[in-house]
Amino acid sequence: MTAVPRLVLSAPSSGHGTNALAVGLLAALVERGVEVAGFKVGPDHVDAAYLGMAAGRPGRNLDPRLVGVDRLGPLFAHGAAGAGLAVIQGTMGLYDSVSGHPDEDSTAAVATALRSPVVLVVDVAAMGQSVAALVHGFRSYDEQLWLGGVILTQVASPRHETMLREALDDIDVPVYGALRRHELPPVLPARRHGVLPVVRRDPEAARAVRRLGEAVAATVELDRLLALGRSAPPLSVPPWSPAIGVPGLGDSAPAGSATGDTATGSAPVVALAGGPGGGYSYAETAELLGAAGAEVVILDPLRDESLPAGTRALVVGAGLPEACAGDLSANRRLCIAVAELARTGRPVVAEGTGLLWLSRELDGLPMCGVLDATGVTRDGLVVGYREATARTGSVVAEAGTAVRGYKQHAAVLTPRAGEHPAWSWGGGAPEGFVWRGVHASQLGLHWAADPTVAVRLVAAARHAQGVGAPA
Repeated sequence: MTAVPRLVLSAPSSGHGTNALAVGLLAALVERGVEVAGFKVGPDHVDAAYLGMAAGRPGRNLDPRLVGVDRLGPLFAHGAAGAGLAVIQGTMGLYDSVSGHPDEDSTAAVATALRSPVVLVVDVAAMGQSVAALVHGFRSYDEQLWLGGVILTQVASPRHETMLREALDDIDVPVYGALRRHELPPVLPARRHGVLPVVRRDPEAARAVRRLGEAVAATVELDRLLALGRSAPPLSVPPWSPAIGVPGLGDSAPAGSATGDTATGSAPVVALAGGPGGGYSYAETAELLGAAGAEVVILDPLRDESLPAGTRALVVGAGLPEACAGDLSANRRLCIAVAELARTGRPVVAEGTGLLWLSRELDGLPMCGVLDATGVTRDGLVVGYREATARTGSVVAEAGTAVRGYKQHAAVLTPRAGEHPAWSWGGGAPEGFVWRGVHASQLGLHWAADPTVAVRLVAAARHAQGVGAPA
């Protein structure tokens, strides 16, 4: 049994202020000395990064589509260990699902799976007593959902607040806070910057988190929210462990995975793209690599001009934003070092913008030149989950392996795939590149869904032949 105080913040739809409130709530509780943990439902790296900055520990993603419903509880228990309150920020509306499976991957489904109370954040700028009908509908739509109360945003005046509270009192729904239109300032850096402000620990981002914490502390009843979170029952699941799937440390690895003894031999250095405020991969990636026997060293691809000493492998997660293409291109010394690492057959796993970085050029800017492909940024985003099949065996997957990933990008590559593609999925041509030790694709995976990815990569790094990586 795992006892973790917790609550889910969700809303009727996007745009009600859930992200700002979740960040502010974590920051306010940290200021009071409460140990907290932040989670984001779905694959979004950006919201998770700001939750992590506010909490002072890595923000994590809970995505049933990427990791499977059965792993939600264990991953949550692992990431929330020792926390006095875990705050889970929902995605879109409470019952919405991008994949069309709301019974599996909506915020409501995650809240039910975690037996967590839900606090509904409602923008009431253009609403009066009808707020009661709206909240009653959300509460009664799913009898398994535990709607513990609401927080109101965009309240116009004291009279407006009184009207709203009376209407909600009539249906016996607690109000944990009512924020005026100026009390939840839009201070977080623009989303076009992605996770960069957090990864770089920009003062602007830290100041924004602090201001949101002050706003929430002044307007939200923190003690009542803590009491609600503490009323959540224990979860009957053990915490997830990154050692699962590591031979000799966790469960047995599936057939076809690497089976080298990770407890013997020197730990190979695996460079993980990131910065002082975290990485561009999901938090579990570094933990899995460490459990598999690697020495994980953070590489800042925007500032570091050389790979870490002794680098035997490189991992670039899908959280690296396309907006930093100019800085990636300008770092010519590191581009040359990465190209040499790939040429010598060392494992290089690049997701999302990492694939663009390995290409010949992007929007006319020279990149690493590892892959004979050219990228061009177009209007609009390609967004969504993909049920993919590995076309070529690599450190990521054996040929024929089925995976579920997520992609979000504006840039496209020509050609879309190399001679040995990484993936294929229904409705599209093969995608990605496998070359020597390189696996590059715009599809991002959550490695907790298959811990043997880390095992395979570390084994390949340990046994790779060729000259060492450049200093």
